[in-house]
Amino acid sequence: MYVYISQPIPNQQRTSKNRTMVSQGSNSASSYPIKTIVILVQENRSFDHMLGWFKSLNPEIDGVTGSESNPISTSDPNSPMVFFKDNSEYVDPDPAHSIQAIYEQVFGHPWSSDLPNPPHEPTMNGFAQNAERTEKGMAEAVMKGFKPDAVPVYKELASKFGICDRWFASVPASTQPNRMFGHSATSYGQTSNDAIKLIKGFPQKTIFESLDESGFSFGIYYQYPPSTLNLRQMKYLKNFHQFDLHFKKHCEEGKLPNYVVVEQRYFDLLSVPANDDHPSHDVSEGQKFVKEVYEALRSSPQWREMLLVITYDEHGGFYDHVPTPTTGVPSPDDIVGPEPYHFRFDRLGVRVPTFFVSPWIEPGTVIHRPSGPYPTSEFEHSSIPATVKKIFNLKEFLTKRDAWAATFEGVINRKNPRVDCPVTFPEPVKMRPTEAKETEKLSDFQKELVQMAAVLNGDHKSGMYPHKLVEKMTVAEAAKYVNGAFDKFCDECQRGGIHESEMVELGKQVERPKGRSFIDKFFKCLVCHD
Repeated sequence: MYVYISQPIPNQQRTSKNRTMVSQGSNSASSYPIKTIVILVQENRSFDHMLGWFKSLNPEIDGVTGSESNPISTSDPNSPMVFFKDNSEYVDPDPAHSIQAIYEQVFGHPWSSDLPNPPHEPTMNGFAQNAERTEKGMAEAVMKGFKPDAVPVYKELASKFGICDRWFASVPASTQPNRMFGHSATSYGQTSNDAIKLIKGFPQKTIFESLDESGFSFGIYYQYPPSTLNLRQMKYLKNFHQFDLHFKKHCEEGKLPNYVVVEQRYFDLLSVPANDDHPSHDVSEGQKFVKEVYEALRSSPQWREMLLVITYDEHGGFYDHVPTPTTGVPSPDDIVGPEPYHFRFDRLGVRVPTFFVSPWIEPGTVIHRPSGPYPTSEFEHSSIPATVKKIFNLKEFLTKRDAWAATFEGVINRKNPRVDCPVTFPEPVKMRPTEAKETEKLSDFQKELVQMAAVLNGDHKSGMYPHKLVEKMTVAEAAKYVNGAFDKFCDECQRGGIHESEMVELGKQVERPKGRSFIDKFFKCLVCHD
């Protein structure tokens, strides 16, 4: 059974404002049966790369047929063509996915300040060319996708629940800007890592604060470190939980909060391999992670009131055939990006895989183009805070972007919850022929996580910050460093007497009636440094 959904369900006003720490104590008398929304954002894979070949299972999905191709050189009319294949497995090394690389992938030629932005309609024919420029032979890797049987957990999700085949990255850039859009509907002008901004913190309001203001609870279940710490204005210490210690326990006890963010392992170690799907990490580890999260949620007494959203931050340089939207996209806050690109945040990134999982969703549901709220609205990461606002009837939008973004509450397409949802999923088979490479150098995102940890650790004041700190650091060294920094930070916060509901803001001195705690001293130093 395949179901196409486009029209959203109308909202009703919330009538109760009694605060609750778990979702069963509902704050809302709305028409929505959802009391807990769970968000899982994986790393760096395009829709066609992960799910394009699922079209063979469900023709409703806008996937691939094998006729799709890219030239090795877009300027050579006689260039060899690389056709999209179905034999993707372990990908190493990491394809390019900076803002300039994505420009070439989408428009077919390298970025130049002499060209208008955008120069023309997206051609989606520069992936192979850009990959080959990055590393000889990489074109074949970016022009491949997984067979459904190679990603068995996603095969189950697509057939048993819902899939969106028109969800785009919020910005044609790398990991952290897109993750920030998911939390705050803006990246505050960032198109890449900015080590100085990590010290000062990002000032924009987040969906976490909006939830808290309206009496709803949230929790971040992390596996070291929580990347959400880069948004300094939502550091509620009590809301961070170690995934391994607390996630399954909270599921079993029915104590998940109203809004849940689940974070991955971002560092690839022999003892605990990375499970974020970022190349060159093993996708089978990501499949195990999604399986673990789903099965824990499925066993929870809260399952009947739950919606799980699984998406990817950005496409990671892998091919996708659907043109990225370039018109009618509003800048969230009119901030222009830094030199030399001066990006205006008026077009979206490449399409990424997205699943909707709930007992309120018909099996085989496929969501295509949205019906609003504006004629040009699309599903993108700002759709997350926009939908959370709608389901929980929050007070206001965060930016112009989430006010514009399509909402996905319409995926709840049943009158009663299903009782036939699978309890377990198949066990994925390992893809990587070798073990984790602990001695590898860091990816850009991993460097940013280390730099963020340096701020927590006080090392941002040393001459090593930001670049010398990470330029020779290995994956194993980085994992040890960030784990230690976050543990130290949490311990000192608790010893310093920080109140469980206090918001800690980077760059602001915290006043207390008795003495000065570590937190007072820590943030006072940062004020002096700035």
